[in-house]
Amino acid sequence: MLETSRPASGTLAVLSPFDGRELASVATCNVDHVDDALAAAYSLFRDRDSWLPVPQRLEILNKAASIMQGQVEELTLLAASEGGKPYTDSRVEVVRAIDGVHLCAETLRSHSGSVIPLGKTKATTGRVAFTQKEPVGVVVAVSAFNHPLNLIVHQVGPAVASACPVIVKPAPDTPLSCIRFVEILREAGLPDAWCQVVVTDDIDTSEKLVTDSRVGFFSFIGSARVGWMLRSKLAPGTRCALEHGGVAPLIIAPPYDRDAALAAILKGGFYHAGQVCVSVQRVYAPKSEAADLASALAERAAELIVGAPEEPATEVGPLIRTAEVDRVGLWVDEAVAAGAKLLCGGKKISDSCYAPTVLLNPPTDVRVSTSEIFGPVVCIYAYDDVDSAVEQANNLPVAFQAAVFSNDIDLAGDLYKKLDASSVIINDHTAFRDDVMPFAGLRESGLGVGGIPYTMEDMQIDKMMVIKSS
Repeated sequence: MLETSRPASGTLAVLSPFDGRELASVATCNVDHVDDALAAAYSLFRDRDSWLPVPQRLEILNKAASIMQGQVEELTLLAASEGGKPYTDSRVEVVRAIDGVHLCAETLRSHSGSVIPLGKTKATTGRVAFTQKEPVGVVVAVSAFNHPLNLIVHQVGPAVASACPVIVKPAPDTPLSCIRFVEILREAGLPDAWCQVVVTDDIDTSEKLVTDSRVGFFSFIGSARVGWMLRSKLAPGTRCALEHGGVAPLIIAPPYDRDAALAAILKGGFYHAGQVCVSVQRVYAPKSEAADLASALAERAAELIVGAPEEPATEVGPLIRTAEVDRVGLWVDEAVAAGAKLLCGGKKISDSCYAPTVLLNPPTDVRVSTSEIFGPVVCIYAYDDVDSAVEQANNLPVAFQAAVFSNDIDLAGDLYKKLDASSVIINDHTAFRDDVMPFAGLRESGLGVGGIPYTMEDMQIDKMMVIKSS
């Protein structure tokens, strides 16, 4: 998938996170391959006559979406098998990815510059000005494992729509959906050099890709530790967007619909085994009903079907690596030892799966309360007054999406105002998202704004022309 004649530096076996079977083997690249990829992409960007015109980009995107529509089943099974997200949810991801490609085309069709209001002063008399959109430069996109197709669409689709040559590095655990999407773009007519896939052989190769001076825009989805480190090493002038994680809070503020809240917490907390950057992790409920709410949630969580992601009946699949199962178990054991009440789960089901777990009142200083667990664990905390719940929800260096369950519109509005979050979802879980929405981590949770229209804005500049004429 690279514009280079060099032989691969090696191979990477892609394994099922559920049972460890080998799904495929992909070629890896070294620093020389990365240099070739950057040279090819940068040469395209510098040759303005070679930029793909808007009608051609629209045709490519629409045709790619059509090809994907005819391969929903294959794409679903590919994403489920390599990423571990259950079949039903992976199918939703594929349908959403197709809609995302359409959204890239729709945004491109309506994306335009603006007229600048000159002529209002003596100094600007006889002048008119307007802006048009131009690509910012070569895009390097580094992606995460948890949505192996849709995250790639979010990074690569806007680059193609914006006429930015793009080099994409998928997560090493889940490169297959990325490779297939780029193949589809090429089948739809995208010239090969406009989108290249690199599966790097080591950290130094990855860092070379990201920090090269030919990179115009760096798009990163992954851990805060890695994202902020790479940002500190970017070449002068490279723009970037970082999407990290959070420890998403959800506040129960009576009066509210108890059944709707339980259903939303169950879905938002255990969807993809909690491996979502805005997964419900901390639930705050009034002291008078926190225990009952937690028990009811635990009853439902204990009934979730944990198993092979390719099976339509599976509701919770594996964690991405066996080491993550051990880490989640360690954090849960630590919380229970410190005083949390374990209501369900709290154990490994297999080397790859951890039981959906509900904890009541873990101490606020243990890791399940302070750090993103990225596993199937939901914590319920009892509060005396809702302002103390807000204070606790806000008391972390991360902030992303939050949620409130309340039928009191004034109270919900007040909590919306007080919560530290880029988005507050009323009467639904924290993981709700539509790809037209802005999606932004605050504080240590990220930099910039995601969402396809906003990413396209980041990947373009507004280039102005000023005309003086009598």
